[in-house]
Amino acid sequence: MANNPAATTRTIDPDEEAALLEAIDRWVEREVQPIVMKHDHGDIYPAGLVEQMKEMGLFGATIGREYGGLGLPATTYASIVSKIASHWMALTGIFNSHLIMAAAVERFGTPEQKAHWLPKFASGEIRGGLALTEPDAGTDLQAIRTSATRDGDDYVINGTKTWITNGIEGSCFALLVKTDPKAEPRHKGISLFIAPKQEGFSVGKKFDKLGYKAIDSAELVFDNYRLPKENLIGGVEGQGFYQATGGLELGRINVAARGVGMADGALRLSTEYAQTRRTMGKPICEHQAIQLKLGEMATRARAARLLVEDAARAYDRGERCDMEAGMAKYFASEAAVANASEGMRIHGGYSYSKEYEIERFYRDAMLMCIGEGTNEMQRIIISRQWVKRNPA
Repeated sequence: MANNPAATTRTIDPDEEAALLEAIDRWVEREVQPIVMKHDHGDIYPAGLVEQMKEMGLFGATIGREYGGLGLPATTYASIVSKIASHWMALTGIFNSHLIMAAAVERFGTPEQKAHWLPKFASGEIRGGLALTEPDAGTDLQAIRTSATRDGDDYVINGTKTWITNGIEGSCFALLVKTDPKAEPRHKGISLFIAPKQEGFSVGKKFDKLGYKAIDSAELVFDNYRLPKENLIGGVEGQGFYQATGGLELGRINVAARGVGMADGALRLSTEYAQTRRTMGKPICEHQAIQLKLGEMATRARAARLLVEDAARAYDRGERCDMEAGMAKYFASEAAVANASEGMRIHGGYSYSKEYEIERFYRDAMLMCIGEGTNEMQRIIISRQWVKRNPA
């Protein structure tokens, strides 16, 4: 059953895809790799790289070409994400959250909303993300408390969102609110708005994080914040829960692709180190204990990649893919954690030095198990869909 009301099967010419991915490789090598350690260690926002990503069209990667985007299939998008994440995962968060916001508008918005917002999203003129999480509502989105009360042709919004990627540097967000707090079931009282920064919208504290450095995660505060009814995505109240969770399929494919990239990156660093580090008169890659680790790491990374490709193809066909996206996100993120951990062991004492990149992968990897729905929730989603698709 199609889960995307605006779905069209997206494809790309293989030569065009190869050229695009080669350009990404060159950009990562020339522009990203030389500065990643400085920005990560200093928690410095990569403004220069963001401008380059705008020029490359990454903020419109999955937005339709009719709106100025690249119109890429999810398979190609996932490959781009994994390539970047294999060197610096945090960088992909800047356009991932932005593209989930854009997907909500493209899939569920009115024609007027699409025509007005999507070209600005695609160019990067307006950048932002997804404002769902609250202090007491993370995985359980139906527990949100941020409210939107109708006042004539406007909605007045009050509440707080937390852990919002691009909260400081972004200028517009897909904002999940309660339009009917008394609705039963609860999800029928939830709506999604296009929320640009303006009077009544302020940014609270920036979070100091273990990893995912240089990318701003912040608290958003709404105090009698007014939006015109034209900013209600789709123009009908009560659809926000499905609009937001539908967009999370793309988000989970992105997180899974990040996991693949990190698993690959940790494998790459460990393989290089194991061939140069010598003990007992030979490179450590010739010791059986290290060979066992590298063999497991290579297999994990490959299996994760195949699961991501499977989920991305289902998404491109416009099919419901919460199970496939959940499988990919769960396995690939755990693969990233496992490979980063094994990479630390292979690097030995040097893994604790910030002069070696493996420690960044170790710090960043765990976020993939938490973001876009915890892995515990992914397993529940997988189980429910599996049983539903396989009735006795």
